Amino acid sequence: MIKLKGTFLDEITHDIPSQNWDQKDWAKDFDAMKAVGIDTVILIRAGYRRHATFNSEVLQKTMGIYPVYTDLVDLFLTEAERCGMDFYFGLYDSGKYWVNKAYDKEIEINKDFCSEVVQKYGDRNAFKGWYFSHEIGRYEKGVMDVYEEMSAHLKKIKEQPILISPYVHGTKQFGEEAVSFDQHTIEWREIFKHLEGNIDFVAFQDGQVGYNELKDYLEVHKGLADEFGIESWSNVESFDRDMPIKFPPIPFKNLRYKMELAAEAGIEKMITFEFSHFMSPNSIYPAAHGLYKQYMNWLTGQGFKES
Repeated sequence: MIKLKGTFLDEITHDIPSQNWDQKDWAKDFDAMKAVGIDTVILIRAGYRRHATFNSEVLQKTMGIYPVYTDLVDLFLTEAERCGMDFYFGLYDSGKYWVNKAYDKEIEINKDFCSEVVQKYGDRNAFKGWYFSHEIGRYEKGVMDVYEEMSAHLKKIKEQPILISPYVHGTKQFGEEAVSFDQHTIEWREIFKHLEGNIDFVAFQDGQVGYNELKDYLEVHKGLADEFGIESWSNVESFDRDMPIKFPPIPFKNLRYKMELAAEAGIEKMITFEFSHFMSPNSIYPAAHGLYKQYMNWLTGQGFKES
């Protein structure tokens, strides 16, 4: 069966509005996720600049974060445990150091921060993995150092699988500055050499290239991942990059097509960015309600039964 089995949780975001949900709203949405077969939730990032998901003492001292009134990590872990889902913890993105090539500082903050996280939440039943929030699209030695050093630290403090969700430097997002398919393949072969033994799952974002190009990218990503012993997932984006506004829910026909291509390429697991805004019957976007209905109709037509 072709279906989405994971979703990101996006509350510390760059460009998507908050839905202003409380615990009951989130519980309702976790129920909706479970109803379509989602078994994995991934916190997109635990903090960004001065915003955070819980009152971290490390981030208070190092980044002067703003007050946090709801512990979202505890809330998400509680709902994941109630629904029998695995929770992946997304790291802190300073929005400052690593983008300015101050990689050592980004590593230093995240090491202390993640050690604090393990002390606070490490014994929670749903805590089953880590997610590197520092997205990449091309080879850069400094970012490889962040990945390598942080992966060693994470597996030392809590031995759990590590997921990344990189992007393609494609035409939809980068226009004339897009990287060719051949150059992309060359650079990602080099990146995978550094990822081997450090990263367990790689879920490329699938929205930066045209639908006519996607099959080739999925196949090369799967081939490289297999070559270097990394499990290949796909981040099947449920928002639309083809509209002039940021960002509406994607048309169902496009979502289905991307999922079918991923299945044909042999992708092991499909996740999405991001259910709660773009696919949920509870979303602030009415079009998401329609996408949920169409997706559920398709799933049940394949023989899916609601849990």
